[in-house]
Formats: sequence, C-alpha cells, structure tokens
Amino acid sequence: MDQNSSSKPKPTEAQIREARLKAALKANMGRRKAQARARAVDDTADNREKE
Repeated sequence: MDQNSSSKPKPTEAQIREARLKAALKANMGRRKAQARARAVDDTADNREKE
C-alpha cells in the first residue's frame, strides 16, 4: 500500500537538471525581453526629442 502513496517516480538527476535549466532560461528570456522593451521606449523618446 505504500507504493500507491507515491504514484509518480522520483525524477532522475538529468530530469532535475533539465527542469532547473528550463526555469533559468525562461527567467533569462523574460529579463531580456523586458530590457529590449525598455530600450525601445527609450529610443522612441530620444527620436521624438530630436525632431
């Protein structure tokens, strides 16, 4: 009966590493997109000031 309590097998070290890297990549991409958006806003503001 103890086997039924843990229906999912424990992830292997490779699976743990892959999940950790996936989360880190997702966070990094979010930061980079936010940074690109901020730069785009700054560029449009600079262009308007020059006109």
